[in-house]
Amino acid sequence: MGPADTVITLRAANPEDAPTIAAVHVSSWRWAYRDQLPQETLDSLDVSEREDRWSRIIPSEGQIVLVATDGDAVVGFAHAAATDDDDVRPGTAQLFAIYLEERVAGTGVGRALLARATDEMGRTGFVRATLWVLETNDRARRFYERAGWTWDGSRRTHQSRCSNMPVVRYARTL
Repeated sequence: MGPADTVITLRAANPEDAPTIAAVHVSSWRWAYRDQLPQETLDSLDVSEREDRWSRIIPSEGQIVLVATDGDAVVGFAHAAATDDDDVRPGTAQLFAIYLEERVAGTGVGRALLARATDEMGRTGFVRATLWVLETNDRARRFYERAGWTWDGSRRTHQSRCSNMPVVRYARTL
């Protein structure tokens, strides 16, 4: 199936989506970070571990979890909620994740998911949003910048999920 054959639907995730979100999460890390994170980190990713995590997150109050589907297949997802950063003002959400199957990268699916997640954060009462991205991830940084996000000057390296590689925080008003 090529991009011209792709008909994408965006919707709120439900608990039954946890297995496919987990599979997309792992496969997307493996293609998106293949030259940015150590191969052993990517090889150690576990779909069942991610499924357990998504099974807890999806039904939790205050979580925004969206999926992009092509027919019945989940091809991308986004997750946002109140930020866990302690150095931002109240009313700030955080985009914790946005990931796609490689076959839909560059087709507009990511832009649609990001726009919908941004709208949902604002609709639920947040006035500002942040996200963290690998400092070396130029593709993602350009993606966010085109959507109106800007680097707020914050940088940290204690992201164990990212093998302690430097990450930078982007922000925008909602």
